[in-house]
Order: sequence, then structure tokens, then C-alpha cells
Amino acid sequence: MGTQNTSARPYAPSRNGRQNRPVKLGMRSVRAGGVIHENVRHTTRFTVVGNHLSQHAELSLVAIGLAVHIQSLPGGAPVDIKSLVRRFPEGACRIAGGLRELETHGYLRRERERDEAGRIVTRTISCNHPGRSAADEEAVRRAPARRTEAPRRALPAVPQPAYPAPDLLETALGVLAGLRREDPRLHLSAAETEHLAPGVVAWLERDLTPEAVQRVLTFALPQEPLHRPAALLAHRLTDRLPPLPPLGPRDPETPRHPLQNCDTCDRAFRAPGPGTCGACRT
Repeated sequence: MGTQNTSARPYAPSRNGRQNRPVKLGMRSVRAGGVIHENVRHTTRFTVVGNHLSQHAELSLVAIGLAVHIQSLPGGAPVDIKSLVRRFPEGACRIAGGLRELETHGYLRRERERDEAGRIVTRTISCNHPGRSAADEEAVRRAPARRTEAPRRALPAVPQPAYPAPDLLETALGVLAGLRREDPRLHLSAAETEHLAPGVVAWLERDLTPEAVQRVLTFALPQEPLHRPAALLAHRLTDRLPPLPPLGPRDPETPRHPLQNCDTCDRAFRAPGPGTCGACRT
């Protein structure tokens, strides 16, 4: 029977497999507790989402999830608050707050227009890359060389809005960008669009739809070549400006409140900030 060597150092306890050991990936080392991706290539039913959204430093998790869901939906799908509440367990207040976050950071745009019955309805536009659009990229690609010629004369002044609402400014830029689809001669530069946009906002805050403003700007254009289309549009925005609707304040120094979306029924109403409309409050 052998004797035990009591002076020998005991074996160090072994680790459980590779637990807590760093895993080397290329030239870097990451701990095994971090995420490991098992990716397969999607060929059907997938949505491309930019990291500027999925890793946004200021958006909440609810807002990021709503943006991804909305971007994955087909055109025409309902994305009002009631529809989203039926789809997800989050309540109306959290969903409404997430939608406002997306509007603030440019991932969502809600435009108001009148339907055939004269009621104000909301159209939601999802932007997968705020600050850039297919129309802008196409304008840069197809901009004629004549836009780089000698400095142009100053454009005529345009009406200024009583209340510079960001959502109306986004709508105005869309109206101006779409004019060239009605008449290729109405091709505007970025500087011309920036100059004309406040004038379009002044029309929109008079409760005209974007389509109505577009019709005014493109109706009965001259047949001869338009050497300064931006100047013509500035003249029309000023010369044909309609009056403010009766609902506006009579004191010109008091600005009209912007249109808001009701957090409960998603209808448009005028108020200084987000909340609920009068019907839902009562």
C-alpha cells in the first residue's frame, strides 16, 4: 500500500470547459459572455434597417421597435395608435410617446390633409434614413450643368409662416421636390428649395392640402422655356396667398397653434403641445 505525498502541491481547480475564458476573434479578444451572432442570409421576408436606427443613442427601445415594425409593413398598412395598441402589449401612452420620438428624430412624418368629406386625416410617412430621400439623390444625380453657371439674381421674397412648425416644413420640402414630376422645367436647386419652403409653409398653415398647393404652383404655366422657375414660384406663392382661416386668432402677434395628433384617437387638432383632443378629454 503506497503512502500519500503530503508535501506535494495540490492541483489547481480546473475551469468548467471554456467558462469565463476570453475567446480570440482575429486580433481581438472578447469574453465568452458577450453576444455571438449565428447569421444566415435572408432571401425572402426581410427588412433592411440601418445601424443609425438600431443603435440610436437617444431613441428608447419602444421607439426603435416601432420604427423597425413600421418599416417592415407594406404600403397602406394602418399605423395609427389604435392599430398599434391592438398589435402590441404596450399601452397607448407608451406607443404615442415612441411615435413622437421618431418624429423628433426624423424617422416618422405625419401629414394632415382633407378627405373627400372635408375631414382632416393623417398620412404617416416612414423615413428609413432621415435627412436623405430618393428624390434628393435623384436631383443631385440629374442636376443639369447649367445650375453651376454664374451666380443668379436674388429671388423674390416669399410669405413667412406665422408658426414655423417642423412637420409643415418637411411637408413643404416634399411639395417642392415633387414639382418636377408635374413639369420637368420646375427643377429646383437646394438653395432655391430652402428659399421657397417658408412660403409653402405659409400656405399649408392655412389648412390647404399639399396637393392643393402643388396645383396652384403648376397650373397654366407658360409654354415658353422657364429661365428662372424659382422666381416664378416665389411670385405665385406671394401673389395668390389665401387668407388665414376663421379659426386663427385675430391678433396678428399671437401665433396659431400647430396641428397635433391626439394620443387617444389619432385625429388632428390644434394645440401648443402633444396631448388629447377636446372630444377625448370630455
